[in-house]
Amino acid sequence: MELQIKVAQAVHLLNHDTQSCNRVAANQWLVQFQQSDAAWEVATSILTSDHHQQFDSDYEVEFFAAQILKRKIQSEGYYLQSEAKDALLNALLLAARRFSAGPSKQLLTQICLALSTLLLHAVEHGRPIEKLFYSVQNLQSHEGGHIAVLEMLTVLPEVFEDHITNNCKTLTIRYEYEQQLLLHTPMVIEFLLQQSEKRFGGGVQLADTNKKILRCLLSWVRAGCFSEIPAASLPSHPILNFIFNALQVFSSFDLAIEVLVELMSRNEGLPQALLSRIGFLKEVLLLPALNTGDEKVIAGIACLMSEIGQTAPSLILKASPEALILMDALLSCAAFPGEDWEIADSTLQFWSSLAGCILGHDLSGGGDRKNIQEVFLPAYSALLDALLLRAQVNDSMFNDDGETIDLPDGLVQFRMNLVELLVDICQLLGSAAFAQKIFLGGWVSFNVQVPWKEVEAKLFALNVVAEVVLKEGANLDFSVLIELVTILSNRTSDDLKGLMLMVYKSVADIISSYSKWISAFLTNGRPLLLFLATGISKPFCSNASSCALRKFCEDACAIMHEPSNLEILIWIGEKLEERHFSLEDEEEVVGAITFVVGSVPNKELKNNLLVRLLSPSYEAIGKLVSV
Repeated sequence: MELQIKVAQAVHLLNHDTQSCNRVAANQWLVQFQQSDAAWEVATSILTSDHHQQFDSDYEVEFFAAQILKRKIQSEGYYLQSEAKDALLNALLLAARRFSAGPSKQLLTQICLALSTLLLHAVEHGRPIEKLFYSVQNLQSHEGGHIAVLEMLTVLPEVFEDHITNNCKTLTIRYEYEQQLLLHTPMVIEFLLQQSEKRFGGGVQLADTNKKILRCLLSWVRAGCFSEIPAASLPSHPILNFIFNALQVFSSFDLAIEVLVELMSRNEGLPQALLSRIGFLKEVLLLPALNTGDEKVIAGIACLMSEIGQTAPSLILKASPEALILMDALLSCAAFPGEDWEIADSTLQFWSSLAGCILGHDLSGGGDRKNIQEVFLPAYSALLDALLLRAQVNDSMFNDDGETIDLPDGLVQFRMNLVELLVDICQLLGSAAFAQKIFLGGWVSFNVQVPWKEVEAKLFALNVVAEVVLKEGANLDFSVLIELVTILSNRTSDDLKGLMLMVYKSVADIISSYSKWISAFLTNGRPLLLFLATGISKPFCSNASSCALRKFCEDACAIMHEPSNLEILIWIGEKLEERHFSLEDEEEVVGAITFVVGSVPNKELKNNLLVRLLSPSYEAIGKLVSV
């Protein structure tokens, strides 16, 4: 008893004393105590005795005792004699019953972890899983024992996996453990169903019990113990009914989604079973959530439906009524204007996977081709509209000075994840149809306010798919882009703030990606050169503009030989010294200028241009020589 009191005092000092030296001393003493043989008896007594020394922090002492036993079992359990293991097992079962009705789930979890670890260490004394389930049956007969049983069953698969990973040296031993666990799956399902049918207390207590059931179910699903359920029995399986009921309760919604997603990855028949209930998911859960803006439910349903489609894309390719409902629901999720981009982002992998299946599918059959033309292409066309809307920036992303752009990490990641899908959509629709949607509406007019946010997002998309468009050789009309360049080049440098900087950068990226086509389309290079010259002067779009300048000069050499264009180019070169470019940007600009000047056919003009270009260097060299 004296040592037990000392442990309680040390725990109290460690957690509550205001003097750091006292806390350090208490910690050192407790570390030494944990390593002693006496720790077994003291910790066991703390957990099983109703009459130990009372402190305000009794829970902390009990939690510490449970952790001691768990750690000692993990490190020294193999060395315990059979009688000692049996005594410890009975003590832990008593502790589990004692604390099953307590307010702290964490304490019961620690006790159950210790109990499960002890039973797995007892393999040489019998079949440990059978011994555990025998103990479970005894626990159920006590008042409140079902809570302890639920917790034990929840932690068992996790302890089981850690144990066989660390201790099973041969595949034979590992297989023996796995088989023991699998054999008890029907018993676990039966127990969980029994608990789900009971009504313990109602209200908050019932909701808490249902969450415990779901956690236990999730633990066993992750252990692979539900992969053997026949596909034919899944649609009406009682466990599935329980999970769907849990979906309709706010407090258990997240856990129910997690269980279903995990089940899908381990049971090939589940996607079909869930697809048969897709109408329920949309009408009962998703649509009301969309109307009220409940992002938790929308995000959960979007995740679940995406997993259904990704796990079994062949079911979606059949274009059944259920598949159409799923696609329509995911379109609504992708278009939902949430506070961040996680909901739309969670649907991208589904659409990309489905597009990959469509692109790789044999369309020789007439029915397949009809589905593609009548079902999937309109869906992806609508998806493109939704994604372009979600990819737009807003005014809150720009600082007051207008020079600093701080895009949210969520939008940056969303745009990165969009790249692959936009390429897939371009391949599905065809580059001509894709570009037509991008240019739809004309964008620009000298008499109408330009929707710059929409323009910037569409330019982003057009740049992403440049490789596909160039490969397919679609005949794009760049007149809209040239109008845009003209409008922007007529703006003053002070106007380039916030959103307009992003637009400038996006236009420069387009010029860089499509420079060959633009140079063939262009008759007057002056507006474009002035546009790039202004962009180069702004740090945010300097790199994009300097790269675009080099590519345009290489692809439009004949246009650049016009006197007015040469003057602008030399002017850009003369201003290099005044600007603080990165080495990469300076190389791009110098490379563009030297390429054009070097290709001028008139030698006298070429020499004059070189003299003007190099005159700042002469002055600098002269200063060095005079020193």
